[in-house]
Amino acid sequence: MNDSKPKPPSEFERLEEEPELSLVAEFWIFIKENKAWWMVPILLVLGLIGALVVLGSTGAAPFIYTIF
Repeated sequence: MNDSKPKPPSEFERLEEEPELSLVAEFWIFIKENKAWWMVPILLVLGLIGALVVLGSTGAAPFIYTIF
């Protein structure tokens, strides 16, 4: 008979049970751990351009075009 105790979960199994992070959270962790603070302005500008593109295709477009 096999009376061995169950093995504790490996690190891989433990990481599998953690909840998945969003893309923004993954980027934030990457920037903090690698001290890549120069990426923050780039991501902010890309986010603003993306927001302008999305809003440019809605009813807010005439208000956005007057800004430029």
